[in-house]
Amino acid sequence: MKVRAGKFYTYNPCSWDILDPPVGNPKAGDRVVVVNLHGCPRANTMGHCHVNFADSAEFAGLVHTNSLEENE
Repeated sequence: MKVRAGKFYTYNPCSWDILDPPVGNPKAGDRVVVVNLHGCPRANTMGHCHVNFADSAEFAGLVHTNSLEENE
């Protein structure tokens, strides 16, 4: 799945993110926003992207793009 920086998604971890959880430890159902960090690979590189928690803007970690579901 392709994601876009600045867009909001619901985090629902795929098997890769269950086996190796992100640093910020987001939980299933958390609302996150995709970000492109300076000096880091851009979103969708090798199927991963960096995300922040939508409510607090805290860094949630590097997640697999298949773990993100679009918000309608």
